[in-house]
Amino acid sequence: MRELGVGVVGCGVISTIYMQNMPSFRGVRLVACADLAPELARSQAEKFGARALTIDALMRDPEVDVVLNLTPPNAHFAVSHAALTAGKHVFTEKPLCVSAEDGRNLLREADGRGLKLGCAPDTFLGAGGRLARETVDSGQIGRVLAGSCFLMSHGMEHWHPNPEFFFKPGGGPILDIGPYYLGALCNLLGPVASVQALSSTGFAERVVSAEGPRKGDRITVETPTTVMALLRFVGGADLVFSMSWDVWKHGHPPIELYGTEGSFRAPDPNFFGGVVEVTARGEDWQVLDSSSRLYGKPNWRSPNWAPNLPDRANYRCLGLADLASAVLHGTPHRSSGAFASHVLDVMHAILQAGEGGGAIRIESRVERPAPLSDEEAASYWRGQAA
Repeated sequence: MRELGVGVVGCGVISTIYMQNMPSFRGVRLVACADLAPELARSQAEKFGARALTIDALMRDPEVDVVLNLTPPNAHFAVSHAALTAGKHVFTEKPLCVSAEDGRNLLREADGRGLKLGCAPDTFLGAGGRLARETVDSGQIGRVLAGSCFLMSHGMEHWHPNPEFFFKPGGGPILDIGPYYLGALCNLLGPVASVQALSSTGFAERVVSAEGPRKGDRITVETPTTVMALLRFVGGADLVFSMSWDVWKHGHPPIELYGTEGSFRAPDPNFFGGVVEVTARGEDWQVLDSSSRLYGKPNWRSPNWAPNLPDRANYRCLGLADLASAVLHGTPHRSSGAFASHVLDVMHAILQAGEGGGAIRIESRVERPAPLSDEEAASYWRGQAA
């Protein structure tokens, strides 16, 4: 077998970039897609040259080797579990599940069947994430003592046409955006040992301002929208971790690390490229640009960006290609279910600590993913599709 047939379940907003990128990656081939709304599946199938199926038919289809689960978070467990029991490998959008226990159940199911379970985010495998990992691993800033991490905005209702699930249980900035930042941090620093946190809800309602049929709808907020935490990593570093959808504007960099020999700024882990900044013992910041490296060149235009030019590196499917290489060639599996399960444990501990205060110990442990070399990264890439 030279490639895995991919069946996409969930044909909403995020599916387009996956299907658009998939022909550029080796080891994977789009064969089918399905959605509870058949018209969405038909539209994406026609656009990207796949077959539109029901979800049950997709799970049974012999051409489908791996299910790409792009459903909303509350459906992640049911869809991934159904795929595993049907004998399919799975790569799911983040978070792995809404429930940490469900995440562990999926790990046991995949391991018991000899199947691969992968999970976004895979952004830490992009050029910016690889450059950040190399910088930290090289010892340029010495032993990491402390750090800070900030994600602050005013929510999702201004760009997503159907943003209600972001503000319900299973949503919120911790479970929705937290995987990017915690994934990047655990890739750089290893597993989290314990957390403390406080949480709040800034606005009782949100009004949808994005264009679409739900514009003007009011959403009742049922999950914390501001969480401030203190993370202690197994390696000894302490990090301030703040995520909020109640902030109009701020000036914090996404991630800073402070070491015995210098300081470091990582790129925005929402994307695959960006710049790394490093300073040795208080000297001027050195700016290291990842855009010339594979998976760092801007290839995607963010919404409402005025010039019709790419301004972000968005290589979704990289984690799926990493899973396919692990299946087909026995290479390390980096965006793994085990890694995502630890991140999910940390997120739930943060939310639990935010409700009641006090420190919560993280029982799970996971090794840092193996570094992705430029050579192996290139082995996933076949170039832009015609």
